[in-house]
Amino acid sequence: MDSGEQSPIGKGQPSIRSAALFGLCPNCGERALFVRATKFADKCGSCGLDLTRFNVGDGPAAFLTLIIGAVIVGLALWLDVAVRPPFWLHALIWVPVTTGAVIWGLRISKAALLASEYLNDAREAGSRDL
Repeated sequence: MDSGEQSPIGKGQPSIRSAALFGLCPNCGERALFVRATKFADKCGSCGLDLTRFNVGDGPAAFLTLIIGAVIVGLALWLDVAVRPPFWLHALIWVPVTTGAVIWGLRISKAALLASEYLNDAREAGSRDL
């Protein structure tokens, strides 16, 4: 299946990729996943899907912090060696770039994990709630 196609689970359900990129509800496809930059809504305003039952956890935050930190430090070192800008210019460039990359990355990774849990009907280990 092409990653841009609809999920075979049901009509109107976005793929994991679409849900992650656009913050779409994995059930109905409406843009109702987030109430703030990286905070999930309690439920979908369109279909009423309870989003509190999904446990994305802090895994994306730790993983992204390490990756984005390494990329930003590498780019900052390259810029410093190549151009030698003053410190204030480094701060002016890298603080907003880092902030934007972390927020954007968290939204995408958290939405992807939530959509994956929904589409795969994931449950807690040992859960007898079928």
